[in-house]
Amino acid sequence: MRLKVCAWLVFGLACGHAAADDLMTVYREGLASDPVFASARSGYEATKEKLPQGRALFLPNINVTATANATTADYRYFNNVVGGQILSTPPPGNSNYWSWGAGLNLTQPILHLQNNAVYDQAGLLVAQADAQLAFSAQDLMIRVAQAYFDVLLAEYELDTVRAQKAATAEQLAQAKRNFQVGTATITDTYDAQARYDLVVAQEITTSNDIEVRRSALQQIIGRPPGPLARPEGKGQVNLSPPEPNNMEAWVQASYNDSLQVQVAKASLDIAVKEVDRNRAANYPTLDAVAGATYNWQNGSQLGIGQALTQGVVGLQLNYPLYQGGAISSRVREAIANKSKSEQDYENARRTVAQTTRQSFLAVNTGLAEIVALRQAVASNQLSVDATKLGQEVGVRTQVDVLNAQQLLYSAQRDLYRAYYVTIVGQLKLKQAVGRLTPVDLESVNRLLIVRPTN
Repeated sequence: MRLKVCAWLVFGLACGHAAADDLMTVYREGLASDPVFASARSGYEATKEKLPQGRALFLPNINVTATANATTADYRYFNNVVGGQILSTPPPGNSNYWSWGAGLNLTQPILHLQNNAVYDQAGLLVAQADAQLAFSAQDLMIRVAQAYFDVLLAEYELDTVRAQKAATAEQLAQAKRNFQVGTATITDTYDAQARYDLVVAQEITTSNDIEVRRSALQQIIGRPPGPLARPEGKGQVNLSPPEPNNMEAWVQASYNDSLQVQVAKASLDIAVKEVDRNRAANYPTLDAVAGATYNWQNGSQLGIGQALTQGVVGLQLNYPLYQGGAISSRVREAIANKSKSEQDYENARRTVAQTTRQSFLAVNTGLAEIVALRQAVASNQLSVDATKLGQEVGVRTQVDVLNAQQLLYSAQRDLYRAYYVTIVGQLKLKQAVGRLTPVDLESVNRLLIVRPTN
């Protein structure tokens, strides 16, 4: 969906040259400063370590040990009668001696079926983390665009209210003059004053709304945003429909390409491997073992020291016979979790399909609404002109003019909102099928020019 857009603004403000934050500037700062995306990025870096951890299960384990002991022995001998004859025995005594030892042990796994499942899980976890990080990056684009255009909408709302305030003030002044010369009643003045006071209250509320929405943008980029670039001029914005313009084609694409579906599918695959891993705990394991030790002591109970060097090479088989039922319980637990993951995966598919349909319909509805609101703006402009003319010739009142202007401003505001909502909707539709990229933000950014500072 390529956006074919030229600048548009009801009041036709001139283009200025003051520095401003455009959409891509805000997005790049969000990449560096947004804590939500930074958390996702750190989580991805942590999950990547699962792969070398899983690979390590197939590699040898080598341990070095060392000991140093001080021994104190107090000994005596008895039962020295053998066959009715008394044998001579060593005299009782005690000895103190030191001993030192060092060892090197190596274990090489040969058959560990559990390790195979763990390594497969590690690969799936990394793939899932990659999809989650990509989804977080797309989510950042949506949040940036939404917050950015929320600020622009609030600013345009304020422009609309101020234009309405200026028109209402002009009508109020005219009503006062007409009352003074006797061509209007005091009721017209009261009506104009009431409209003016209401617009002043709306101006205060809208100004506060701008600050709230700018704070939401600040939360993403970590600083108060400057003046925001926005479409300006008297042209019309032309947005193209989804390509292809077929809802079911987008839904089918979401089944295959949606990052949320990919994350859920990875969770299901991990759950399947978890069943395999727990079942493998019932199977025997086989390791190759080797060791070398050296022990030295400077004394003993016999009064002599010794030095001993040993080397061992062999195989070690371990066959779990009974673990109190824990292994069987873990298998049942893993099977239940696999069933849960299957339902989560199906729910993700259905949710993404529903989101895709909603986004597709929202874009096409927005495009149709833009066409209708363009006509509404043109019709209301004609109505305002005709009502003003009718007031001049005496067939329309001051209230009629104010009502017509209110309808015009409302139509202009709704048209501007429809443009922004549809633009964000196009981005959300691409996100639903996992195809949103910074290039899409760049195409939207080309709509924006620097807003002049006041």
